[in-house]
Amino acid sequence: MSSTFFIPAVNIMGIGCLDEAMTAIGKYGFRKALIVTDTGLAKAGVASMIAEKLSMLDIDSVIFDGAKPNPSIANVESGLGLLKESHCDFVVSLGGGSPHDCAKGIALCATNGGQIRDYEGVDQSSKPQLPLIAINTTAGTASEMTRFCIITDESRHVKMAIVDRNVTPLLSVNDPALMVAMPQSLTAATGMDALTHAIEAYVSTAANPITDACALKAITLISNNLRLAVRDGSDLAARENMAYAQFLAGMAFNNASLGYVHAMAHQLGGFYDLPHGVCNAVLLPHVQSFNALVCAARLTDVAHAMGADVRGCTPEEGAQSAIEAIRSLSQDVQIPAGLRALGARLNDIPTLATNALKDACGVTNPRVADQRQIEEIFRSAF
Repeated sequence: MSSTFFIPAVNIMGIGCLDEAMTAIGKYGFRKALIVTDTGLAKAGVASMIAEKLSMLDIDSVIFDGAKPNPSIANVESGLGLLKESHCDFVVSLGGGSPHDCAKGIALCATNGGQIRDYEGVDQSSKPQLPLIAINTTAGTASEMTRFCIITDESRHVKMAIVDRNVTPLLSVNDPALMVAMPQSLTAATGMDALTHAIEAYVSTAANPITDACALKAITLISNNLRLAVRDGSDLAARENMAYAQFLAGMAFNNASLGYVHAMAHQLGGFYDLPHGVCNAVLLPHVQSFNALVCAARLTDVAHAMGADVRGCTPEEGAQSAIEAIRSLSQDVQIPAGLRALGARLNDIPTLATNALKDACGVTNPRVADQRQIEEIFRSAF
């Protein structure tokens, strides 16, 4: 079976690499950037710092700080309006998954026309997006290097999964020095998001030897460094290891795709406007318990990558060790224990399950579920 491996053309990584990245940006010949970010990074002066660095390269810019958590169609349309009004010829996304996804939506619509909802699904666009430079400030979503774009359709209360080779950024930047200000809760949530990416990619029906290698290394790095990064945000070694881990996890799921954890988490985020990484973390052990019936050997590998001693274990015992290791890490970084603590409601489960089964991320889950089984997984996570 053939496979295609997607990744940005250029990826610049490491402590203090931002200046190197700026030099690279200056060589593309761009004239004016739309900097897509959130209000926090704008107020902290990070966006204006990027704008100043661009001006030193004789590149003008305008800042759009309207990328909300769980960015919506309205956010994309507002940014697209500013891009057109300002005659920008490229986009810079600055932040975590929300600014990156919002920027992808803007850049895709800028060249393809229409609205971002027109591109829900897999490879629905016909033209490459406007060039996108993605500068990352979190260690979790890997949106800075993937072909995934998740936008909330508020009218339907769902998150749309747009999986499109044309939303892959031109260049990604991961400078851990930009990540030290992340609060503990965001460090934990984004780190567990990265773990979910790696595990879902490893058990995916579309996994291959390249994605396997990326996923397992990511799992080990996260297991060894997330607790340290949460405990001390200024630990640059842990931050750098988490930056590499989330990027490796992104390489894995960008090509092997995901599973029911993400398909279900998208519904929680769209329905209740909840943090994506936290939803993933809560659902992850429950979905893998469901999957263990068909991929126990793979989950045993996950347990080993997380440091569990699985010598002499049966595949079923190894899978249980993986689930226990996931729960332990989640508890150690203070992720809420269940969906009830997040404000989810039991009577919404049928609707959440129906929408989850429509999500493109569920296609590569190793075990196929029906409506009743997805509902049961949701209930087990309460």
